[in-house]
Amino acid sequence: MSTKEEIEESSVSEGLLRRNGSTGGGSTGSLRWVDGSEINDHQEEIFDKNEDIIRESNYGSVGTRLKKPRRVDSLDVESMQIKGVHGGSQRKKDVTLLATLSLAFQTLGVVYGDMGTSPLYVFSDVFSKVHITSEVDVLGALSIVLYTIALIPLMKYVFIVLKANDNGEGGTFALYSLICRYANVNLLPNRTPADECISSFKLRLPTPELERAVYIKEILERKSLLKTLLLLLVLMGTSMIIGDGILTPAISVMSAVSGLEGRIPGFNTDALVIISIIILGALFSIQRFGSSKVGFTFAPALALWFFCLGSIGIYNLLKFNVTVIRAVNPAYIYLFFKKNSTKGWSALGGCVLCITGAEAMFADLGHFSVKSIQIAFTSVVFPCLLLAYLGQAAFLMQYPQSAGRIFYDSVPNSLFWPVFVIATIAAIIASQAMISASFSCVKQAMALGCFPRVKVIHTSKEHMGQIYIPVINWFLMIMCMLVVAAFRSTSIANAYGIAEVGVMIVTTTLVTIVMVLIWQTNLILALCFPLVFGTMELVYMSSVLSKILEGGWLPLFFASLFLCVMYIWNYGSVLKYQSEVKQKISLDFMDELGCTLGTVRVPGIGLLYNELVQGIPSIFTQFLLDLPAIHSVIVFVCIKHVPVPVVPQEERFLFRRICPKDYHMFRCVARYGYKDVRKEDHRLFEQLLVDSLEKFLRNEALDLALETNKQSQPEFDSNVVSPRDHNSVVVVDELKVPLMRDQRLEIGTSISGSSITAASGDEDPSLEYELSALGEASESGFTYLLGHGDVRAKKNSWFIKKLTINYLYAFLRRNCRGGNATMRVPHMNIMQVGMTYMV
Repeated sequence: MSTKEEIEESSVSEGLLRRNGSTGGGSTGSLRWVDGSEINDHQEEIFDKNEDIIRESNYGSVGTRLKKPRRVDSLDVESMQIKGVHGGSQRKKDVTLLATLSLAFQTLGVVYGDMGTSPLYVFSDVFSKVHITSEVDVLGALSIVLYTIALIPLMKYVFIVLKANDNGEGGTFALYSLICRYANVNLLPNRTPADECISSFKLRLPTPELERAVYIKEILERKSLLKTLLLLLVLMGTSMIIGDGILTPAISVMSAVSGLEGRIPGFNTDALVIISIIILGALFSIQRFGSSKVGFTFAPALALWFFCLGSIGIYNLLKFNVTVIRAVNPAYIYLFFKKNSTKGWSALGGCVLCITGAEAMFADLGHFSVKSIQIAFTSVVFPCLLLAYLGQAAFLMQYPQSAGRIFYDSVPNSLFWPVFVIATIAAIIASQAMISASFSCVKQAMALGCFPRVKVIHTSKEHMGQIYIPVINWFLMIMCMLVVAAFRSTSIANAYGIAEVGVMIVTTTLVTIVMVLIWQTNLILALCFPLVFGTMELVYMSSVLSKILEGGWLPLFFASLFLCVMYIWNYGSVLKYQSEVKQKISLDFMDELGCTLGTVRVPGIGLLYNELVQGIPSIFTQFLLDLPAIHSVIVFVCIKHVPVPVVPQEERFLFRRICPKDYHMFRCVARYGYKDVRKEDHRLFEQLLVDSLEKFLRNEALDLALETNKQSQPEFDSNVVSPRDHNSVVVVDELKVPLMRDQRLEIGTSISGSSITAASGDEDPSLEYELSALGEASESGFTYLLGHGDVRAKKNSWFIKKLTINYLYAFLRRNCRGGNATMRVPHMNIMQVGMTYMV
């Protein structure tokens, strides 16, 4: 600690002790509840050292490396009381076939719109690079498209990637949270052993591949560079999805409206741009109604669209040239590249457009189920797309000059206007898929501390994943309109595909890690996944990168912008948390203040919000110095997001007493998953918190009574765990008893009736007095103590760090939502003090 910091800490200590009047005495104006046995936490450091000694002595054991010994923590013990902890999450109700088919129908309106509209522009883009001079050109391009759809969306996503979901959630951040549960790779050091007792925190049991998984886990946890690279990879994939959300609406709408060119006299480029902008404005304006209403409303239109694709494909196939089915022979791919060489490689950038939107199957998984997405793709989407491309190829075999407008030229004249209307509606719905995915990605990134706080509106009471983010929505709308006005034609497709392929490469990398670390797949099979699909995607990436000068820089620019924002926010948040950990108040200092905390204790409950999961935050000293009195009950509330989608309501709060009993200070960790909805208002939150605190006090008193009975009854099982037994280090296996209350019942059946009555709250005057005082404090009201932290880089820091923290991160903190808005805190009950963190 520097000299300046020592002087500041000394001045704070002297100020508080001066106000207290003594080092441990009480004050006449203080409110003292009850004298009792002090439950001191001074021994935390001793237990941590014991834990390290045991860990080192058992390091050679694989099981020990996976399940490290730890001391008993009241947070951990309290988490053991949750029903079904060791039995896994509660069994989900069996979904009926009718419900699955209904979900599969709805996926057409949300998930498959982007991929379904790809026949509008795939062959147009391919044959803008390669001119049709023989049937090899058509059959070769068709063969590439057919095998691309069969391998990447069908084989990779439908049958492999969808299984790598995080309790039904998909996307790059879902994969990241899944990896974070098995290996402590999150840069924010707020993970506690109690998190592993959440019922949705399901970990895979050991297998014969355990040794390799443990080795990889240790490498990831030991190398900070690998943690940073993994985070950057995830942020890169998320940024590209958001960038895709800008390009998808623009290209889909313009491709659909371009069908009017040549059909309406005088319909020029200006009219195309104006109508496209109007449609985009209407599309983003209806987002506030929710993706469920929008998607379900247009699901019949998408079903009709896929029916049109399949029907028109069959018509063209039978009328013009049914022999294009020869394209299933992969030899035509070789002949295509042999004939066109460099131009053929450049045309791959157009072929990759046939799988745009494939990532939406995984990113939008939280809205539906794995079976529903698999059924919809294999039974409707896949066959209809194959028929559509086969029909277009058959038409091109006879009319090669129509390559620029292949889709609308291949439509029979009598069906043009109905198909045009359906295509326009389908293009709008295609945009919906990536917009919804962008909302989900921002929500997950914000929950995991990788995006500034923004307003999130939940549009459905039944489905938690259906959200609307106004700031992101209007930003996407403005960017889409600017893109349409800048490019002014369907040449915008040149910028399409880079972000999509980039996300696919990121997904391939993360799923490979999941295979090796979590699934513990055979190493050869696990390496075949990136070898096959990763090689294909890298080849496609090399082709689409050639479009950078033709507009491909646009998605890279948007992705880079969001990547910088997310990484800067995460970097500043991690430094701030580390600074709070270093500056937290020592228990020796609290002992010197005494139970009065150096001030007057008045009735009421003070909720001090902070980010620490252990220890007393340094901001507490500022409140003690600035306030003339402090509340009789102090609860340090930590809103913590854990790497699981949902935390059950009964597992939300964990409590632990801080300092001796007469201090009346508690730590509360309120745990939320990245998919959880914080709908409760402050009154409901206060009631839940008080009820949980009362339950904790009763359990604590009962545990103390049972410990006393156990010491006086030596015939009881010595493996029973008591949360007050701080003189022993208990390994995980000893904590495998399902419920603490089960232990109490088992012991209670063996002890005498007098012991039972002694353990009950009715005969415990200390507990009854504390509960009554808690009720009085609750009736006196709640006060929310918030700290406004200003983060600044140290003077001896590098210039880049000063620029990042002092300007960029500070700008994001000033313009994001405040803590009181995010926590739904009433303004009239807020007390806020400022503090500067030097990082």
